[in-house]
Amino acid sequence: MKHLLPILLLALLPLSSSAQIRPLATVTWPESDKDTLNYTVKGYRHGASVFPQVIYKEVEYKAGETLTWDRYHTVDVVYAWMKKWAVKYPDLIDIYEVGYSFEGRPILQVTLTNKKTGKDTDKPAAFFEGGRHSGEVTATESALWLLNYLLSNYGTDPKITNLLDTKTIYIRPENNPDGSNLYLNTAQSNRSTVHPADSDNDGLLDEDPGEDINKDGILSSMRWVDLEKGTLIPDPRDPSGRLMKRVAKGKGLWTSSSEGWDNDGDGKINEDGIGGLDLHRNYPENWRPDEGLDATGRGWTQSGAGEYPLSEPETRAVFSFIISHPNISVVNSMDTRVPMHLRGPSTEFSAKGMYDADRHLLEYYDTLGMKITGYPWAGDVYDEYNTKDPVNDYTGDSAKPEPLFGHGPDFGYSYFGAIWYGDEIWNGGLYGDLNNDGKKDELDILLWDDQENGGRGFKEWTTIMHPFLGPVQLGGYNPKFFAQNPPPEHLEPWIRKQAMFNVAMALDLPTLEWKAVKVVRAAEGRRAKGQEGNKERQKADGIRQKGVSEEVINKDSVDYVISVSWTNTARIPTALDVAQRVKIVREDQAVLDFDKKLVEGDQPKIKIVDPKSSDKTRYAGHLWQNQTASATFTVRTSKTDKIKGKVKILSTRGGVLEKEITLE
Repeated sequence: MKHLLPILLLALLPLSSSAQIRPLATVTWPESDKDTLNYTVKGYRHGASVFPQVIYKEVEYKAGETLTWDRYHTVDVVYAWMKKWAVKYPDLIDIYEVGYSFEGRPILQVTLTNKKTGKDTDKPAAFFEGGRHSGEVTATESALWLLNYLLSNYGTDPKITNLLDTKTIYIRPENNPDGSNLYLNTAQSNRSTVHPADSDNDGLLDEDPGEDINKDGILSSMRWVDLEKGTLIPDPRDPSGRLMKRVAKGKGLWTSSSEGWDNDGDGKINEDGIGGLDLHRNYPENWRPDEGLDATGRGWTQSGAGEYPLSEPETRAVFSFIISHPNISVVNSMDTRVPMHLRGPSTEFSAKGMYDADRHLLEYYDTLGMKITGYPWAGDVYDEYNTKDPVNDYTGDSAKPEPLFGHGPDFGYSYFGAIWYGDEIWNGGLYGDLNNDGKKDELDILLWDDQENGGRGFKEWTTIMHPFLGPVQLGGYNPKFFAQNPPPEHLEPWIRKQAMFNVAMALDLPTLEWKAVKVVRAAEGRRAKGQEGNKERQKADGIRQKGVSEEVINKDSVDYVISVSWTNTARIPTALDVAQRVKIVREDQAVLDFDKKLVEGDQPKIKIVDPKSSDKTRYAGHLWQNQTASATFTVRTSKTDKIKGKVKILSTRGGVLEKEITLE
């Protein structure tokens, strides 16, 4: 039995091991050892080398001279293009490793910003990720499309140019290179990490994967006659006889599974395939133990949760980078295939689990996203995701809200305090009510495949001899390049529209601008409160004006009042309300910056006399769109000195704003 480590062990995880940005290194991937039939990882027989390699016409395995979007790209090709762009655009892009996968592959990421206009961490930022789930390779393509789009439009498109001049975009196209490698090089399919797991609780790991019986490179649907337990009959609505309809057990003609056989003799086929841990259930916010690991038997559990929060290196590689880059306001970690703009909360209704101002902002992006992409759904995981189909087609029950635990969007909002989507791309071929029968269902998918996809998405049922079951039929939708991802010929519109929604959010990142910066010579060579002299004359000379120190002023000194104000002109605030509550961000600050030689020592030439606090900082809260903040400082210096310095606005998520000032 697995042992659940205490959540407190999170404190022992070395943040620096994943958060550290490492330069690229030459890494030998496990299957490059051609002399070893099956390689092992952490003691497990593992990886794509366990299964015969399949070359798919839908996949590009070696980077060419031109990047096109009519085929899917392996991890090798994705990484090759990232490295090419790093060489081609040295002023815009940095590439580096942020961690290693379970099988030891590097996880590569890029930072995209104009380096000449400042450091990436001094600018508001967005983070976009693909490839978390092994088989959902469309998400990787959208992240790669976005990277190419931003680079190729810099210098020609004013909006993109300004975006990269003033903001930072972090892009990680492939966070699960092991899974993608398995998916695009073998007939195997899985949803999440390839880390071996006991999916059927029999004490064995990954012992019952699918088998490609007819050697066509696809694990098709498999059906066989079973009058005793059958749950499927020919769908009477489909005159072609291709579709099946589910009925009660024993009322059907067929039983079905994916292509393969019962390896472990438990009467089930392919129930414990490769992996099973879900990287999208492994985040620390509202994490719950896997099924069967709740000691009481009465608590909430979550399948695929992992042994403990952030147990998987791929999830830690996201967490550690994100948490050490709090300048990030927007995240989209993409999947397939609802299609939907999906966000938190994941365990309760938005109206209860979000601050009102935050919720209204997220609802705006829900609507904007649907407008840009055409997705029919957007909203929170807890309610909208689970009730998007009002009635369960199989049971007839009304849909109801259901929680997901350890979920990325829940972590993103409640823990990290950011706009965090986990968008689902691709509609599975359901383009509408194409046969005008008043329903949008599988008949419309079949019709679209016939009319618009040349019938390539559905494989006709073909009878073969199964080694254990006798005659069976193989067929149904292509599990890789139709059911889970778009046919390559139809890929580009989906990844482009998704990427443009991400661009729209990035364009709304916080944007700080100066409203005013004033330096006023306030007083010189006079005596202030507590000294002899004409009080009325002192007042007239400005000794007691607001912001001027009341202490004795040296006859050779002069006070300056520095007043600044600034605004946020962008839609996204410098902090969501929840970010302030969980202390992910600090208050926006106004500070003065002078040469240290002038402000340090026993007799400094510059003294900040107001504020009197030791950090000499004015705190200004956070700014929503078109809100303005202000700050005032009083500085004392020699009458004879002309001194230059800077006033800065330091915002965790709004970046750094600075302006030179002169005291003269």
